[in-house]
Amino acid sequence: MTTTPLQDLARVGLGTFLAGAGLSHLTFARRGFRAQVPDFVPLDVDRTVVLSGVAEIALGTALAALPSQRRRVGTVAALFFTAVFPGNVAQWRHRRDGLGLNSDRTRFLRLFAQPVPIAVALWSTGVLPLRRDGRTRR
Repeated sequence: MTTTPLQDLARVGLGTFLAGAGLSHLTFARRGFRAQVPDFVPLDVDRTVVLSGVAEIALGTALAALPSQRRRVGTVAALFFTAVFPGNVAQWRHRRDGLGLNSDRTRFLRLFAQPVPIAVALWSTGVLPLRRDGRTRR
C-alpha cells in the first residue's frame, strides 16, 4: 500500500523530531531526561538516557531515510513510544521536574500527549491506513 504525500511529510517530520530528541538526550537535555527514567529500570539512569537517545536517533533516521521499510519502522517507533510511557508516569508520580515539566499539572497533562506520536508513527507509515473519508480501511 502506498502512502499519501501528507503521510510522507508526517513520517519525515516525525523522524526528524525523533532524531533531534535523540541528539538532545546526548547533549543539552541529558539531565532533563534523567527525570523520566523509572526506578525499575535495571540500568544506570544516565546509561538509560544515552541508550534511549541512540535508539531515537536510529528510529528517526530510519523513518526519514528508509521509506521502503516504513511500515516495519513505524511499528517499531510506535512500540518505542509505548515503551517509554512508564517514564512519563514515573516523572508525574515522583514529581520530578525536567524538560519544562515542572508542575503536577504539566506532568499529568503530558501523559495524555503520548498517544499522539504513537498514532502519527502508525498513520504516517501506513500501518493504520485511512480511507479518504477518514475512517479506518479494513
